[in-house]
Amino acid sequence: MAAKTRIVTVSDSGRGPYGLSAVARGHTWPVDEPAEGGGADSGPEPFELLCAALGGCTAITVRMYAARKGWPLERIAVTVTYDKPADRGRFAIALALEGPLDPAQRDRLLAIAERCPVHQTLAHGAEIVTTRAA
Repeated sequence: MAAKTRIVTVSDSGRGPYGLSAVARGHTWPVDEPAEGGGADSGPEPFELLCAALGGCTAITVRMYAARKGWPLERIAVTVTYDKPADRGRFAIALALEGPLDPAQRDRLLAIAERCPVHQTLAHGAEIVTTRAA
């Protein structure tokens, strides 16, 4: 897949002290901290959104592969759990694959899940550059 620039703008929403609105390609969604973190709980917190990005990318990657192979994947559900100990975070991904797939197909789809671009970016790291907006 060719490199693509993606732009997401996040700004104050006016909902509580940490409430934000994120916008990408005309889509808008809330971002906030839960009440126990001092927020208004007006939307998912940033790590929940990161889990959603990983789960969504995983599901799309698996579905695309199954479709390309003509395999009978009827439904996929991905559950992502994030734990942050003191030194390094850990994501756990659980795939639920429905349809008359044989064991070899299921094993292959599990391996393909680890090839999703978000998984690869998180596993290998990405350069992050912070600048002042003009």
